Amino acid sequence: MSNIVVTGASAGIGAELARQLGQQGHQLVLGARRLEKLREVAASIEAPTECVPTDVTRRSDVEALRDVALERFGAIDVWVNNAGRGITQLTLDLTDEDLDEMWAINVKSVLYGVQAVVPHMKERGRGQIINVSSFLGRVPAVTARSAYSACKAAVNSLTANLRSDLQDSGIAVTLIIPGMVATSFQANARHAPPTQPAAPPGVPIQTAAEVAAVIARTIEDPVAEIYTNPAHEAVVAKYYEPITKG
Repeated sequence: MSNIVVTGASAGIGAELARQLGQQGHQLVLGARRLEKLREVAASIEAPTECVPTDVTRRSDVEALRDVALERFGAIDVWVNNAGRGITQLTLDLTDEDLDEMWAINVKSVLYGVQAVVPHMKERGRGQIINVSSFLGRVPAVTARSAYSACKAAVNSLTANLRSDLQDSGIAVTLIIPGMVATSFQANARHAPPTQPAAPPGVPIQTAAEVAAVIARTIEDPVAEIYTNPAHEAVVAKYYEPITKG
């Protein structure tokens, strides 16, 4: 049994991950802005669960989330930086407000989570950080997701650097790379259009449960990074082939 913090836990991947971890008997602290939605998720979980209203763009909120977890359970074993938001805006149309919001939600939230919990994990000599990125952070294949792709590429880089900084500390650092997932993510994107984009041919859309199951497995057996959709490995290799060949 582990004590696990999950941000962005009121819906989608985060909510499904909380349910699956609860079924496994883990103790949970769930963070998101919508407290009522968090409570609905918690009501479906039999394991001990604490709900904390959290705006991940505010460092103080993220630190408060940590403090509640420590007060309730005494320790944090796993911290999942899952909160995020998409955008539908071409690069040439991006405003300062577009980029600032994408950076705050998708990148600064990860930094706040890491900086909040790593000192505690260092003291204990163990723990795991899980950062949820996106396939678009590795292959920017959807131009309307311009700023989102850029932010997730930054998350990839921050995660790799953190892993190097924490080697031999006993703290595992895992990067999760989902593709398209059947959640409300598309509809809730900034500047969301009435019609949502279709998945590329041959790349199936995953369910939140499928992605959550992959994340749950990395808690049992930590890895450096993983594509939740195995089909993406070949797509990434093909994308970078011209670069690697020089």
